[in-house]
Amino acid sequence: MAISTLNKFTVPLASSQSSSTQGMLMPKLKYRFRVTLENFGVGNGQTELTKMVVDFTRPTANFEEIALPTYNSTVKMAGRHNWADVTLNLRDDASGNVTKLVGSQLQKQFDFFEMASAASAIDYKFVARLEMLDGGNGAFAPTVLETWELYGAYLKSVNYGNVAYSANEAATIALTISYDNAQQGPQGAGVGTNVGRTIGTLSTGAGKA
Repeated sequence: MAISTLNKFTVPLASSQSSSTQGMLMPKLKYRFRVTLENFGVGNGQTELTKMVVDFTRPTANFEEIALPTYNSTVKMAGRHNWADVTLNLRDDASGNVTKLVGSQLQKQFDFFEMASAASAIDYKFVARLEMLDGGNGAFAPTVLETWELYGAYLKSVNYGNVAYSANEAATIALTISYDNAQQGPQGAGVGTNVGRTIGTLSTGAGKA
């Protein structure tokens, strides 16, 4: 079989849209990633946390709906936006590095012994960064294909999981992270990119005359 036939493994497009020999684009792979947390907890154990990540959810953006009832129909518009919580699951190491770091972050948010809260949110908020990688390692440094940075993040909930004699797996700690804003990279691509603003006078999707 001629190798040239492999470029036909794709969806055929009109000649005006794309080359007929384009072939399929390489997808990002779910297991090629790393997560880092800046200003998380107390101490310098953030790299240990990065090595113990099990999985992480990419951001979800939601828009509240504004309904404008009219004569015989309804026009819908996007209202205020909200970033949904993300989850970060970690393996709990035998040395206690992950537990100590997560615990110190919780203590920054609220002192569970003295029953004292942080004076201001800036005292405990951190930055969560997800980087999608191309598979490079060792002498071949990985290339970052996509970056998500979550700003104003804090731990909304921490679940230390269960233990069971019947289990045959590592103990985990599940974090639910809430945050104020998210930006996508590399610079100039995705969420946060300046695409300009258009100013119109209609709430419908009708084109201008």
